[in-house]
Amino acid sequence: MARIGIIGSEGRMGHAIAEAIAAAGEDLSGGVDRDGDIGALAAHSDVLIDFSNPVALEANLDAAVDAGIPIVVGTTGLEERHHWLIDSAAQHIPVLQTGNTSLGVTLLAHLVREAASKLGVDWDIEIVETHHRMKVDAPSGTALLLGEAAAKGREVSLSNAAVRARDGITGRRESGTIGFAALRGGTVAGDHTVHFLGDNERLSFSHLAENRTIFAKGAVKAAQWLKDKPAGRYTMPEVLDL
Repeated sequence: MARIGIIGSEGRMGHAIAEAIAAAGEDLSGGVDRDGDIGALAAHSDVLIDFSNPVALEANLDAAVDAGIPIVVGTTGLEERHHWLIDSAAQHIPVLQTGNTSLGVTLLAHLVREAASKLGVDWDIEIVETHHRMKVDAPSGTALLLGEAAAKGREVSLSNAAVRARDGITGRRESGTIGFAALRGGTVAGDHTVHFLGDNERLSFSHLAENRTIFAKGAVKAAQWLKDKPAGRYTMPEVLDL
């Protein structure tokens, strides 16, 4: 039985993860939130799951490294500096970072990468995501994850190919770009569609999240998988052996 600690335990995802830990037959070692003692939680845990805030990531990684335990990072809104911190921590402990812990989204990203590789730049790629009105970052971590999958399929950098906003006289669409559109409203847990638009035909891949429990279950599965791995940076596709 693994002792799993939750960072961001009082949020909606934190509560869902606590239920998923119990359902999986693992032990909830505790939880912390803002100003909580992350070091004490890490000392009494076998693995941590972080769904808190990018501002807290450095301290959370430091606590995991000091305790010598793995950490699953599901926090979104990360910037280049945060990925540098994750790379640094991964030299000492196992770290799995993802924009989405859903097993369905993980498989979706795999299919998107394959489609982008096979169809080529003659097919335009547009990613549309919808989330609840309280979400503060856009595009979502999942949309960016899917964009990265498409970019890898084309063997290009997403930072060079991405188009995140269109307004006014934008001119015609540039070949090879990957577009993003974000919708916000209601209580939508998370809907994502990747459109491949060719001449006279279209292909779309969609994932609709009906409840946050799918992310919680995936996060716990990732924590179970990560628990005995050597130091390094890991991804959700590895959890599914993709």
